[in-house]
Amino acid sequence: MTTPLDPGAGSLSGVVVLDLSRVLAGPYAAQMLADLGATVIKIENPRDPDVSRGFPPYLTDGDEEFSGYYAQYNRGKLGVGLDLTAPGGVETLRELVRRADILVENFRPGTMAKLGVGYEVLREVNPRLVYVAISGYGQTGSRSRRPAFDNTAQAAGGLWSMNGYPDQPPVRVGVTIGDLSATLFAVVGTLAALRHAERTGEGQLVDVAQVDSVLALTETAVVDYTVRGVEATPAGNEHAWVRPYELFDCADGQVFFGAYTDKLWRASCELFGDPEAADDIEIDTMRKRFDPEVYARRVKPLVSRWLVTRTKDELEELAGDVIPLTAIKTIGEVVDDPGTAERDMVVEADYGPLGVLRMFGQPIKLSATPATPNRRANRFAEHSDAVLMGLAGYDAEQIARLRATGALS
Repeated sequence: MTTPLDPGAGSLSGVVVLDLSRVLAGPYAAQMLADLGATVIKIENPRDPDVSRGFPPYLTDGDEEFSGYYAQYNRGKLGVGLDLTAPGGVETLRELVRRADILVENFRPGTMAKLGVGYEVLREVNPRLVYVAISGYGQTGSRSRRPAFDNTAQAAGGLWSMNGYPDQPPVRVGVTIGDLSATLFAVVGTLAALRHAERTGEGQLVDVAQVDSVLALTETAVVDYTVRGVEATPAGNEHAWVRPYELFDCADGQVFFGAYTDKLWRASCELFGDPEAADDIEIDTMRKRFDPEVYARRVKPLVSRWLVTRTKDELEELAGDVIPLTAIKTIGEVVDDPGTAERDMVVEADYGPLGVLRMFGQPIKLSATPATPNRRANRFAEHSDAVLMGLAGYDAEQIARLRATGALS
C-alpha cells in the first residue's frame, strides 16, 4: 500500500531525501530523485520560503497564484515548514536525518554548520547519510565562501568567454547552465554515494561546485589550451574544428547541417544532386573539409546552395532520416511536435482550480521502473504533520509544541 511517505514505485522507492535547497540546482537534483521514486521532503524556512515560489509564470485562480517555475522543479515532493533557528527546529531536523538516506542543500559553504546541522554534525547523527552540498565554488578552496549565481559559474568556469560571435563581446549561454550542469553532476554523485552507503553503511559528502561543473562542459577547450596553447574564443554557430557542423539558412528559417564525416558527406552529395562533389580531390576527405580556408571557399557555399531554396519541412523530409539535418525549432514547435509527445517529454499535473500545468517530462526512460514526473509540487508546509508523524514518530502534542515555538508551520 502506498502512502505519502512512500510513493511505492520507481527505482528509488523507499529512499528518503531531505531537500533543504532553494531555487534551481538543488531543487532540480532532488526532483530528479523524486521522479525516480524517492520520497523527497522539501523543508523550507517559514520566515524565508524558497524564493522561487515567487518566480513567473503563474497558475492563477482569482487572487490565488502558484509558480509554474517552482512547480516544475519541485514536483512530487512533500512540504514541511521548519525554522532551524527556533527552539526545537534543529532537533527536529536531526530526528528526520536519523531516518533519511540523503540530504540536499545548496547554501553558501558554512551556512549549515552555523545552524548546527553541517555535515560533520549530521554524519554523527546518521553515519550512512549521503550529504549533497551544491555551491558556487565548492566546499574547499580559497574561493569557497564567495556568493555565486549561474552567471558566476558561466564567467568563472570559462564558458562565457567562449560563447557568442567573433569580434563581438562574449554572450552568456541562454539557459542557467551553471545550475543545470551542477544538478546533473550532483545526481550522478548522489546515486554513486547511495550505492556505497547501501553496500557498506558508510555515507559521505557529495561536494559539487557550479564552476567545476561548467568547466567540465567546455569540451576540448582545456586540452586545446594545455596541449597547443590555444584559448577558445567565440565562434558563433560554428564548431571549433568540425566542419560542416553549423546553422544554415533555408527558405523559411534555419536548419542544423552536420554531415561532416566522409560517409555522411558522400550521402549528402547524392541526396542533393551533386554526386561528383564527393570525389572532388579538394574536398573529398574529412580532414580537407575541416581546413578553415577550404571550408569557407568550397564547402560552405555548396551546402548553402543545397539548403537555401528548400523549406525546413522539405529538407527534413528529404534528408532527415539519412544525415544529421534538423530544423531550428522554437519552444512552441518543440512542445507541439508529435515526437515530443511520443517520448512523454511534456507532462501534465492537475492543480485543481488553478488549472493544469504542462511542463517538461523526465528524459531518463527506465523500462522496468519508469519515472513518474506528472505530479504536482507541494504547497508550502503542506505535509508537515504527516511527515513528522510518519517519519520522525512525533505525536500531536509534540507537533503542537513545535508550532507554539514558531519552529513548525
